[in-house]
Amino acid sequence: MDAVIDLPTRDEEGYLVEPRDWNEAVAEELARTENIQLTEDHWDVIRFMREYYEEHQIAADARFVIKHLTGRLGPGARNKLFELFPYGYVKQACKIAGMKRPRAWSTG
Repeated sequence: MDAVIDLPTRDEEGYLVEPRDWNEAVAEELARTENIQLTEDHWDVIRFMREYYEEHQIAADARFVIKHLTGRLGPGARNKLFELFPYGYVKQACKIAGMKRPRAWSTG
């Protein structure tokens, strides 16, 4: 059994307060709280999101992630994103990738 790690400070909805506190062990633990077993496809999305955040200092909108996935997966990328994160891009992908909750977005 994997050891449970202490998570960095999170807000009342479970998002990291400070995205710089994120690392892959934190992602694994956040995924566990969402009942998601991370696969290479999950990590591809998460790493893209982290790179986008590093470059732009904001969370990537889902359309950018879908565009990234389309390069690998073709036209089924949108469906794949919601297969990977069935409770929504903001609710699960942003949380696991260590983003602050995007306030202007819906939870879908």
